[in-house]
Amino acid sequence: MSSLKGMTLLKGLNIGAFLVTVLVNALANTLALNGRTTGEISDLYPNLFVPAGYVFSIWGLIYTLLLIFVVYQALPTQNEKDFLQKISYLFLLSSIANVSWLFLWHYEKIVLSNVPMFILLTTLIAIYLRLDIGRSDVSLKDKLFVHLPFSVYLGWITVAPIANVAAALTAMNWDGWGISQSMWTVSVIIIASIITIAVIATRKDVAYSLVIVWALMGIIVKQIGNQSIVLTASISIVVIVTALVMTRIRTTNRR
Repeated sequence: MSSLKGMTLLKGLNIGAFLVTVLVNALANTLALNGRTTGEISDLYPNLFVPAGYVFSIWGLIYTLLLIFVVYQALPTQNEKDFLQKISYLFLLSSIANVSWLFLWHYEKIVLSNVPMFILLTTLIAIYLRLDIGRSDVSLKDKLFVHLPFSVYLGWITVAPIANVAAALTAMNWDGWGISQSMWTVSVIIIASIITIAVIATRKDVAYSLVIVWALMGIIVKQIGNQSIVLTASISIVVIVTALVMTRIRTTNRR
């Protein structure tokens, strides 16, 4: 990885992986892969954790940020930076997982689609930790063009596997061990909120946290008639935003 040739190869693979991922995602929806769009497949396996449809527009932001990343990492001026060595081939693997998930999802292999989804989650966590996002002392450009894309991406892929598992359980006609869907959804929202608070406490990651807030707001809109879910999601949003504000105040005071 230390050689210029190896670095050039990695840059090229990252660009290619990004282009293939965006192309397949675009074609999956514009051409309706296997006769249905991604959202239409989701509608076949309804569950209470899936947010309103507009929330999925975040993919546009994610791919825009990833485009900025792949362009930035390809610049000759970045050859001396160590972030590429830290990311290594994990971004390539995450892209393969993303595309694999799409094909399995569209061909209604819903249970099996959890495999690439969790591989995607694992690779993004690994990238996040290797870059030490929220803790490492890097330039503003690196924060905006490298750290920010992966914060937002990981934030969304923290939520997506939950919805994917819920869809798989619906496909399997799981009875929830006698526990209602509402209670399971409330429990999952609480767990997601605790994870977010932990990220705020340890990483002060605003971007990651706001993605979770965005998803919770979408759940409120979609499940507006379910009081327990709306209340839990609303309280979670207030707690997350409060934690962000308090963290910001503490950081400002220290300075």
